[in-house]
Amino acid sequence: MTSTGAIGLPALEAQLARELDLVGFVRPEWVRPRDYDGERVLDVAVIGGGQCGLATAFGLRREGVANVLVFDENAAGFEGPWETYARMVTLRTPKHLNPIDFGIPSLTYQAWWQAQHGLAGWEAVDKIARGDWMDYLRWYRAVLDLPVENGAKLTRIEPLPQAGLHRLHFASGAVEHARKVVLATGIQGGGEWHTPAMVRDNLPKALWAHTSEPIDFGAHRGKRIGILGGGASAFDNAQHALSQGVAAAEVFIRRKQLPRVNPIRFMERVGFTARYPALDDVTKYAAMDCFLGHNQPPTNDTFARAAAFPGFHLHLGAPWLDVAEHEGRVRVTSPQGFHEFDFVVISTGLVSDPGLRPELGEVADLILRWGEQVTPAGPRNRLIDAHPYLGEAFEFLPRPGADGAPLHGLFAFNYSALVSLGLSASALSGLHNALPRLLRGVADQLFLDDRDELVRDFMAYDEHEFLGAWPKGEAA
Repeated sequence: MTSTGAIGLPALEAQLARELDLVGFVRPEWVRPRDYDGERVLDVAVIGGGQCGLATAFGLRREGVANVLVFDENAAGFEGPWETYARMVTLRTPKHLNPIDFGIPSLTYQAWWQAQHGLAGWEAVDKIARGDWMDYLRWYRAVLDLPVENGAKLTRIEPLPQAGLHRLHFASGAVEHARKVVLATGIQGGGEWHTPAMVRDNLPKALWAHTSEPIDFGAHRGKRIGILGGGASAFDNAQHALSQGVAAAEVFIRRKQLPRVNPIRFMERVGFTARYPALDDVTKYAAMDCFLGHNQPPTNDTFARAAAFPGFHLHLGAPWLDVAEHEGRVRVTSPQGFHEFDFVVISTGLVSDPGLRPELGEVADLILRWGEQVTPAGPRNRLIDAHPYLGEAFEFLPRPGADGAPLHGLFAFNYSALVSLGLSASALSGLHNALPRLLRGVADQLFLDDRDELVRDFMAYDEHEFLGAWPKGEAA
């Protein structure tokens, strides 16, 4: 141990192996092997190798489900948003959250950090640095030896209901078969990022980008950019752009006041995150209508970091009324007049709707939506109505009268689960509650699909455990 109290990662990894052994985390495999046309069939294919996908693959080991493979479209070590389009300096969630450790002390982020920097280093941390979180996920994947295939972009899910399978088609031309498919596809995986039509229709793509895209802000050094949106990501991008040498970053917000309330903090404090799924549908609808009415505010340090640059400017009560290309630049019209920019960035949130996902093209019309299932007490919210109405374990459910067989085995463990199950998939604040629900549901489906054979084998089970003899002399 060093003078800082940092034991080093090799020692931590030895502790982790011991803890996993002590609690018997890896359970005996019980799922019956299956093949199709002479090819192997995965028990579970996990789409997405970020924090949700990795934790799903690891958690299934405790359920005795080991024939699992994770697929991610990105290069190894660049899964999820952290090294692609996320531009915050730190995570927004409290540092003490342990969403993917499954109660194993040496697997926590804190243990990983302290092993390298000691207790004093941990106490000095305010929020987790974005790059450090990605490094932790890389370590998590490596130390647990999780099976991830990178460069694998899913393009189509072809249901094979008669075989109880799904055929997965990838952009590379590769094909896999799986009994269960977990779509651990993050915040955008349940729909698409929203871009106003006036931007898409009026501007050439060279003059704008959505915050979800890679943006080379260094290429705009000394230039002026406009940012549309009042949520946290708008300020993340503003401070990042200014740190890369952009001369001016101006944020435009429709509201007349900055968002100040973050309802997630309340949800974390009172158990709302864990207990939300127990609410009735009408209450869920009202709660999510309130939730979606809040823009997540920037963290105080992010705002202060952006505001410290002389090129930062905030326009309140300033929706974009029109945008147009003007002499190679972007002219924005707001209630405050005309604004000229070299480039604009769109930070206008996302829409969750299975119909927007190309990989779900063959089954999207079968999926039940909230707008079809629930009549709210107040006005309808079109954003809520487009969400899939999911079962208790994140499984897609069929519309009334639709054949549900092609949906069987498909789980939406992404942000589209928000209305049905609350802050859960892809939200660090709720992930530790969501994972057990998902894992139990996937394992239960696998078991129930084979229940006739498993029960028959149980009834026929005749392996002798007691080998003694009684009375004396009787054959064992």
